[in-house]
Amino acid sequence: MLVVIVIVATIISLAMLSVGVVGEDEELDKERRRLASLIETVQDDAMLQGREFGIELMTSSYRFVEFDPFTRQWAEVPGDELYRLRELPPGIEFELFIDGKRIPLERDPKKLADPDEPMTRRIEPFAPHLFVFASGEATVFELHLRRPQTDGRLVMRGDVLGEIRFGEDDDEN
Repeated sequence: MLVVIVIVATIISLAMLSVGVVGEDEELDKERRRLASLIETVQDDAMLQGREFGIELMTSSYRFVEFDPFTRQWAEVPGDELYRLRELPPGIEFELFIDGKRIPLERDPKKLADPDEPMTRRIEPFAPHLFVFASGEATVFELHLRRPQTDGRLVMRGDVLGEIRFGEDDDEN
């Protein structure tokens, strides 16, 4: 009887561990798909409205910004909940690669210049990591969504025409 209990407990614990690993991968995939959908929406808005957008990535969050041609500065997209600052679920982080080089990401978003403030108070010039142009072109990038605790990793790639592809960590560019 004791042997049967040990076998059943072992099978149950293995099943619970495998469900936990799959659940984490599903969460990574969900976040990757959410970001890809938002980027595609930004691309559509950029082309339809003739606006220039950018994406600032932090280690565990991201936000969309818009280029203001009058002030020649990047600013948050006003009054649009879709493009707000978004946090990744706990335990998920970004790694960004542009031209095959890893780009260091900050923990917190950079302070953007306030167009209503006097020009005497200068803020360090800001440029987002990724650009989405009104022409439909975009920054070529490779973005890894990773979970350091389990070494889980999913990849998203964007090309110059704004097409987003999903891949695995060991895929070729």
